[in-house]
Amino acid sequence: QVQLVESGGGLVQAGGSLRLSCAVSGLTFRTYGMGWFRQAPGKEREFVAAISRGSATTRYEESVKGRFSISRDNAKNTMYLQMNSLKPEDTAVYSCAAAFVPRDFTVYARAEGYDYWGQGTQVTVSS
Repeated sequence: QVQLVESGGGLVQAGGSLRLSCAVSGLTFRTYGMGWFRQAPGKEREFVAAISRGSATTRYEESVKGRFSISRDNAKNTMYLQMNSLKPEDTAVYSCAAAFVPRDFTVYARAEGYDYWGQGTQVTVSS
């Protein structure tokens, strides 16, 4: 059974930092590209960041560039999202997702490209 479990969310003041983790089990992690998405109340889910299976390629949504950093540890079957300089508009439920990809360098920014999803973790940034 495939499981993606997010952790690390919480309440933080504007300008603060959080580090999200996504622990993956039930699949061969190193063969999957990974991504983070978020959904704020009343809004559609949006892409945040993605990383290829071997970390050769990363991609970010424009508003988080320079503030967020995505990484992964294939030995630990875990992906991370370091979020710095948080803003109130970053408030959302953050979910991780996994997409089987045949080779490194491939990342997906569209949710339709992903095969498995986590339940999400709440991030709230107060002003």
